Amino acid sequence: MCVLRGCLSANSCVSVRVVSLHVICDGCLLPQPPTITHQSPKDYIVDPRENIIIHCEAKGKPHPSFSWTRNGIHFDIDSYPNVVMRPHSGTLVVDISREKADHYEGEYQCTARNKHGTAISHNIVVRQSRSPLWSKEKIKPIIVQEGVSLVLPCRPPAGLPPPIIFWMDNNFQRLPQSSRVSQSLNGDLYFSNVLQEDSRNDYICYARFPHTQTIQQKQPITVRVLNLDAINDTMAAFYNDTELFKDPVDERKPTFLIPSGPSSSKMVLRGQVLEMECIAEGLPTPELSWTKVSGDLPAKRTSFLHYQKWLRIVNVSESDAGDYRCTARNRHGTVHHTIHVTVKAAPYWISGAPRNLVLAPGENGVLTCRASGTPKPLVMWAMNGIPIENSPKDVSRKVEDDTIIFTDVQTGSSAVYQCNVSNEYGYLLANAFVNVLSEPARVLTPANKVYQFIRNSRALIDCASFGSPIPKITWFKDSRSSTLDGEPYIFHDNGTLEIPIVQARNGGKYTCVARNTLGIYENHVYLEVKEPTRIVKQPEYKMVQRGRSVVFQCKVKHDPSLILNTMWLKDDEELPDDDRFIVGYDSLTITDVTESDAGMYTCITNTSLDHDSASAELTVVGIVTLSPSQKPDPPTDLELTDKKKKSVQLTWIPGDEHNSPIQKFLIQYEDSLHHRGHWHNLTEVPGTTTTTYLKLSPYVHYTFRVLAYNDVGFSRPSAPSRMYKTEPAAPDENPAGVKGFGTEHDNLVISWKPLTSLQSNGPGLQYRVMWRQKAVENQWTKVTVANTTKFVVSGTPTFVPYELKVQAVNDHGDGPEPAIAHGFSGEDLPAAAPENVQAVVLNSTLAEVHWDPVSHRLIRGHLKGYKVYYWRERSLHKHNPHHMEKLILTFSGNRSHGLLPGLHSFSLYSFNVRVYNGKGEGPPSPTQQFETPEGVPGIPTSLVVTNSNSDSLTLEWSPPHDRNGHITGYTLKYQPVNSSNELGPVEELALLANETSVTLPNLKYSTRYKFYLNAKTVRGAGPAISQEASTIMDKAVASRQVDIATQGWFIGLMCAIALLILILLIICFIQRNKGGKYPVKEKEDAHTDPEFQPMKEDDCTFGEYSDNEDHKPLKGSRTPSNGTVKRDDSDDSLVDYGEGGDGQFNEDGSFIGQYSGKSSSRDNAEGHESSEAPSPINAMNSLNSFV
Repeated sequence: MCVLRGCLSANSCVSVRVVSLHVICDGCLLPQPPTITHQSPKDYIVDPRENIIIHCEAKGKPHPSFSWTRNGIHFDIDSYPNVVMRPHSGTLVVDISREKADHYEGEYQCTARNKHGTAISHNIVVRQSRSPLWSKEKIKPIIVQEGVSLVLPCRPPAGLPPPIIFWMDNNFQRLPQSSRVSQSLNGDLYFSNVLQEDSRNDYICYARFPHTQTIQQKQPITVRVLNLDAINDTMAAFYNDTELFKDPVDERKPTFLIPSGPSSSKMVLRGQVLEMECIAEGLPTPELSWTKVSGDLPAKRTSFLHYQKWLRIVNVSESDAGDYRCTARNRHGTVHHTIHVTVKAAPYWISGAPRNLVLAPGENGVLTCRASGTPKPLVMWAMNGIPIENSPKDVSRKVEDDTIIFTDVQTGSSAVYQCNVSNEYGYLLANAFVNVLSEPARVLTPANKVYQFIRNSRALIDCASFGSPIPKITWFKDSRSSTLDGEPYIFHDNGTLEIPIVQARNGGKYTCVARNTLGIYENHVYLEVKEPTRIVKQPEYKMVQRGRSVVFQCKVKHDPSLILNTMWLKDDEELPDDDRFIVGYDSLTITDVTESDAGMYTCITNTSLDHDSASAELTVVGIVTLSPSQKPDPPTDLELTDKKKKSVQLTWIPGDEHNSPIQKFLIQYEDSLHHRGHWHNLTEVPGTTTTTYLKLSPYVHYTFRVLAYNDVGFSRPSAPSRMYKTEPAAPDENPAGVKGFGTEHDNLVISWKPLTSLQSNGPGLQYRVMWRQKAVENQWTKVTVANTTKFVVSGTPTFVPYELKVQAVNDHGDGPEPAIAHGFSGEDLPAAAPENVQAVVLNSTLAEVHWDPVSHRLIRGHLKGYKVYYWRERSLHKHNPHHMEKLILTFSGNRSHGLLPGLHSFSLYSFNVRVYNGKGEGPPSPTQQFETPEGVPGIPTSLVVTNSNSDSLTLEWSPPHDRNGHITGYTLKYQPVNSSNELGPVEELALLANETSVTLPNLKYSTRYKFYLNAKTVRGAGPAISQEASTIMDKAVASRQVDIATQGWFIGLMCAIALLILILLIICFIQRNKGGKYPVKEKEDAHTDPEFQPMKEDDCTFGEYSDNEDHKPLKGSRTPSNGTVKRDDSDDSLVDYGEGGDGQFNEDGSFIGQYSGKSSSRDNAEGHESSEAPSPINAMNSLNSFV
């Protein structure tokens, strides 16, 4: 029974009568006697190389003080400079850097006390660990005959604690053991029979001392095993063939080496490990077995070691006492040995150590110290460390053997009681306090705690409480009209409420009430029942070709209020760290599958309350011949889950991909409420995904379908899903693009982009239009309009700023608070003109106009800019007419000046300035004027030659049309031009402003001249006008001249020149072709039907050819009609031989001198080419020879 009673400290509270519970008690400062919480073991072996730490920790209210005894005498810590006690603790720390550890060996006991009692620790025996060296001894070699038994003694030095024994060789390798060779419990090495292979000189026994982690070794033992035949052969020479050993070792039945005799006995303590051994010798090697004479061996606690030679039973109990028989047998016989085992017991608790007891004044209680042992232990009681018979008498206390009975306890009776149970094999010491308290009931379970359990599981709701007297716990559900009682509830003594199979109807608010005579306390907790997590579509077996993709489905249904976590395992291990493994929400996709991917795949899904799992196998096969790719089959099994107001989870199963992996899925929807029959694209997901969350809008009747896409194209649409109707809701967005502007000077048009039917979220969509004059009005003017796109506000002031809002509303509520937009009411024409208008003339063609900007108030609209109207009134020259064409220059923005380019020089201009806004222009400013200065004049209007003589020309001209000032004169330049259009020296003549003609004398007859004339003002010369004219030929000279074109010699010369040019062209053509030996006429006649060689594309020549040994032209060649041939080793043309020379004979005896001239060398021929032009006559002769 464990009902919370009272809180003893900030870390623990007490139970009904005897149990201290570790329950946090906030702000609890109740008195508590000391309790030992941590102490060193009874047998404490310390490392001599490290400081000695003897632990003693205790708690209590107030915190206890500590003292120690050593060997039964008070241990004065202050007298030992190397010993300190840790603060707020009883733990001793002994510094051994200046003193050996063995000086502090002894039996220690710790005492912790406060004003409510005294607790003591058990006796702590401190001993220094020891690892003594092996005594040095000289071990003689052991020589034995093959087949006999052998024992190699180890006899390690006595250590504290005892060492661990093992046998090794010089190379620190363990010596092999078997059923023939094994180690005994005392460390000796036994041979049932020796073989020659046992001969070696490095049998070494090692002892490892675990506390100091040191290893000591015995001197190596040498064993020599001799064979009888080998001994006799060796010794015959010395003993005249007399055999040393007359009889070999015979096979024999087993006998025990240990233990000796037919029986032995062994005592073991309860709870310890029983180890027994039987090692037998014999030939052949005996086999060992074990039985219990008086019963069966405890299978779960029994093990056989060292080839059945050791029997080990762990956690020995009294039932393990009895006779155990070991049997050794070989083919020659059997031998038995019986071991009688006696089990003794040091004291042990029957029902646990005595428990702390908390009582209220006037209550009764019992402390029990119930223990057992063999022999039966003696029980002794003490109070606050003093034997109880020597303690102050207490009428409320009665000691009866292992029990103390308390009756009608009173305040001030608190104390710590010690129970010491001992026999010859050990002792138990326990502290238990009796604390007399008066405390009202209190509940420790946190208020408003929420308990969550899965439906159909076991639910436990806590009501941890404390109080003295013991509080009584009562439970209520929802209201406190009646207490909970009977099924399905189970009430535990500690206040816990249990519901064995919890259902959804069990959820709700629960109230726990704790009450005792000193007070009442209630606490509220809540129970939530969640749906279980279940895999509704498990992964299925898959067989896939290498290089393809595979998808395992794992669709899970779980309570939507819990967070679901899903993980995949391959062969019960984590998935490989490979990008080919893609874990989706409810699927696992493996792309580009390889043989190593084959195995068992497990889907594990869990929440904070439960989990589920399912597995499927993947088989990978080789690549097979595939049919041509096709469009994928449509997805199937569309399912809608996790339905929420504005989202839903859509899951599907992909169709056959037909040898082309699916790249993506297109999800479409139909809104049968607003657009029946129209499918709209909603979203796309990767081809490895088979589930997705879809964001939805309220007030839509959704039907979904899915299309798969691969390299070939889209599949047919899947069958539609079930319809999912989202509930209407208030708009969750407002119109966008809110603007304010005016169409008249006294109105404001508020416009917006309306919501779509999908955005309306419900029926009755309207717009609440709100406006107020900025910085003037605080309250909004509101009007609700139907589903339109604008609203006109009339009677507004002209062009003032407004703040605007448009909010969507429907039958289910208002949209979110709209953002504020800004606009202006309608514009009017500007009411004023710019002032202080003036012009600054920068040069003869550029002026700058300045003005003062118009006040923003008078612009009455959005300032667009300023316009400058300007026109040329007239030229300042008396001969120029008036000009009234108006020009406009626009200057955008808030400007105060602008440039007027392209003006006429020496002119009078008028201008005015106007401001304009979005409505139009304002009134003009008063007209101003400015004059431009003189500039260079324009080009003279005309320049003509009026009189042409053999040595003079007369020129007349007209002044420029644009004089741009007063003409100060003209400049005339002229120069002769020869028949090659080359210009001669320039002559220049300055003329007066009033001149309009001039005669130029002393010119060359029959000569062409070019004239340039320009006008000048004070600003410089203007552009020139040009003209050409020629003087005429003198008549006397003309009479002596005859038309040369009619003369015969001239005609003959022209013909000769033409013929020479033709010959040169022919020679050039021949020179560009490579010559060859020309066959004689007979051969020419014998080959009258050759084929032409194709012409070379690079130089337009014919292909090369040469005679073969039969003097036949190369196939595909023919003699060109112009006589061009190719020589064997020369590419000279006929021009090289144009001057004739000695005749030459060809290889076939043909005379070719008539065709070409002799050349001593190619260099000479080339020299003739470069230094002397070919003779036309020779060239003609050469040409004639080919005709």
